[in-house]
Amino acid sequence: MTAGDVALRAGLIGVLLTVGACSTAPAPAVRAPSSLPVSTSSDAGVAGRYKVGSPYQVDGVWYYPAENYAYREEGVASWYGDDFNGKRTANGERFDMNSVSAAHPTLPMPSVVKVTNLDNGRELKVRINDRGPYKSRRIIDLSRRAAQLLGFDLIGTARVRVEIDAEESLTLKNQALRADPGELPKVVAAPHPVVVASALAPPVVTDANPQPAPDLKVKRVPEKQVALLPVEKPVKGVPGTPTPIKGEGTIPALPPVATGPGVYIQAGAFADVANAHRLEHELADFGNTFVLPVTVNNRQLFRVRLGPLGDDSLAQEMLGRVKAYGYDDAQIVRY
Repeated sequence: MTAGDVALRAGLIGVLLTVGACSTAPAPAVRAPSSLPVSTSSDAGVAGRYKVGSPYQVDGVWYYPAENYAYREEGVASWYGDDFNGKRTANGERFDMNSVSAAHPTLPMPSVVKVTNLDNGRELKVRINDRGPYKSRRIIDLSRRAAQLLGFDLIGTARVRVEIDAEESLTLKNQALRADPGELPKVVAAPHPVVVASALAPPVVTDANPQPAPDLKVKRVPEKQVALLPVEKPVKGVPGTPTPIKGEGTIPALPPVATGPGVYIQAGAFADVANAHRLEHELADFGNTFVLPVTVNNRQLFRVRLGPLGDDSLAQEMLGRVKAYGYDDAQIVRY
């Protein structure tokens, strides 16, 4: 056997040993879709300010934000993306449709919930940092990325169970309040009263033979029956109409929307009325905000406007504020 044959045989043996070693290595594990890793609350970026908010009304329905660390509900989930990507959320964060986050009508912001897709068993923890949705039976609106991980982005909606994670939510609350204690109650010290000394007046001398005291017995007057006026029947969704709440009496009506001649800011226009109401709620702190339905080229649109404003200088100032909030397409309109 020549030296070349020896070298060739050694090379073949080395190749066979390598192949044998590879064939005995364990195959990489494949994670089943139903066991997706739980997203941490840090996926959504830097925490915004802590906010619960006051009761508000959308389409004739009242919502009551509150700290509810026992929250658990089943319903329908939807998702939102392009129309609000890069815009401010209800607690001041920047919405990123490629991060894991969600909107909820009443839970504190920020807070953490576990969302379970009841159709495929997938679970995901998401961060609540926005308000919505405002459609029947929908209980949560997820970012596009969250919908992808839960496996319903192509379908649009899914049956879900939403459960708050009390421990993580309280941690987020404390972190946010340390950074910006905007919603902490301000305690004002009680004023210290000034005590002034003064001399007492001399006693009044009375008659030595006092007259008997008059009879001070109070005579009972029969109660007069007062007829109660009938309560007006509310008209759902009409501004200026009182809205009865079960067990809580009647909530004062919202002031009628002013849409007369004047200068307005148009913050956006949407084909989906739910998106229009989301923006209406987010801009409510800026002033009188309303949704104006219009038809353009046989297409129904819902415009979100602020106003009327007093003059052009106020309109320019308001336009700058709305654009700084993330709505760069806002513009001044006149009737």
